[in-house]
Amino acid sequence: MSRGIEFTCQSPTALADIPVVDVERLTESLSLAMENPTCGLSALFAVPAGPQTLRLYAITSDAADGKLQAIAGDVGDQYPSVTQHVSQAHWFEREIAEQWGVKPLGHPWLKPIRFHRSYRQDHDAWGRTGDQPIVPGILPAENDYFRVEGDEIHEVAVGPVHAGVIEPGHFRFQCHGEHVFTLEIELGYQHRGVARRLVGGPDKRTLHYMETLAGDTSVGHASAYCQLVEGLAGIHVPVRYQALRAIGLELERLANHTGDLGALAGDVGYLPTLSFCGRIRGDFLNCTMLICGSRFGRDLVRPGGVRYDVDAAMVEELLKRVRTAQRDVIGAADLLWKSASVMARFENTGIVSQDTAEALGVIGMAGRASGVDRDARRDFPSGYFRYRQIPVATWHTGDAFARAYVRYLEIKRSCEFVGEVLRELPSTRQAAPQSESWHELKLKPEAMHVAIVEGWRGEICHVALTDQLGRFAHYQVVDPSFHNWIGLSMALRDQQISDFPLCNKSFNLSYCGHDL
Repeated sequence: MSRGIEFTCQSPTALADIPVVDVERLTESLSLAMENPTCGLSALFAVPAGPQTLRLYAITSDAADGKLQAIAGDVGDQYPSVTQHVSQAHWFEREIAEQWGVKPLGHPWLKPIRFHRSYRQDHDAWGRTGDQPIVPGILPAENDYFRVEGDEIHEVAVGPVHAGVIEPGHFRFQCHGEHVFTLEIELGYQHRGVARRLVGGPDKRTLHYMETLAGDTSVGHASAYCQLVEGLAGIHVPVRYQALRAIGLELERLANHTGDLGALAGDVGYLPTLSFCGRIRGDFLNCTMLICGSRFGRDLVRPGGVRYDVDAAMVEELLKRVRTAQRDVIGAADLLWKSASVMARFENTGIVSQDTAEALGVIGMAGRASGVDRDARRDFPSGYFRYRQIPVATWHTGDAFARAYVRYLEIKRSCEFVGEVLRELPSTRQAAPQSESWHELKLKPEAMHVAIVEGWRGEICHVALTDQLGRFAHYQVVDPSFHNWIGLSMALRDQQISDFPLCNKSFNLSYCGHDL
């Protein structure tokens, strides 16, 4: 049985060193790795490898030892589906089939996930001859939906246009009365072609694309990108700047978790916490704005460090603001736990068991709420998290309460972390990188590098393959929402359809982060 090459997030790997096997051996290798409950499939993607040949690259990550493993396999127009043996591959293979027009035989539910035209039209490397048809894109309206048949069964379709200023997504329920048998989620309405645009970079726009992949995760995605190019360019980031990045990442987590606690309260009609958290979320956002001028942390993280530093007066102001916001949000959240009516709606609603979460690869806050003890800050530490850890918060019930309570625990621990780092901020200062040089970095040619960052939703994975000139031949972004939309589908099984808004907000997944 072939094994992949082991490496860490700290250094790139030569493409020539990655084992290339047939797809059966690749599947066998992944299946064996997934027998370990601490191992996850962080990325699975395809690139052209010659006439009528695609090369699948699989990246697994083992939380037990912090090691990553890469293995590759060549396939043609069809191949035995990896998902038959590795359930975490299900969404990845749907993406590959849509992008390249190949068919993973035996995949249990092979449907498009973004509805864009095939990449195959743009790659002569496939060796397409004149008599081979171009693979067309599929429109959502042409799609088949899963259906439940029977007396009194009815279908409820929601979206993609929703009431309120929110992103578009389509949700289709199969119901008997109020009881939901299954929920099918259809995405892709936010597809912008960003992944295609990243090829050939880095250039002047690349970092700005990263900061807007998912607008509420600007620091998370920018941090992953910068760590990736720094590894490929051999750049060392001063510890002080690593600490400021970590502060920005945790402030992003604090703002989003706080806003979600308020929104969850609103979904069950509990207005005090809704009102309080809306204001407190703004307090955390304003802390980020104090540092870099942007409430969402844009323009903060840059290859080689950060664009903005903080002085002693700003440190004291940040400490005061975080301390006050921490006190306020804990008080607002405690109102939830003491309200019998709130707890009656939260508990036993939208349960995702630990076995289901592990089998389908549900990660981040949603996974930890189901007992999955996995957090990249501890398991794959990078930057300042190599020097200071945050205790991992988990819960065991896997319901809406658990997903709210894990947020609450993470808020407390992130506030403590930010305060400690600010008080112990390293004093060594070096000149910040010049903006004109961000896109001129000399990257290692014909290499692969992986960056993993624990964003507020969960694991963010960026993978870059470079060509002979050190440019991006392929750039893969796996937002945590890519793993977790299936978790929301599972949470609605055997629930009341009126529980959907609460379950949906308890995950609070990104449409644009998924669609790219």
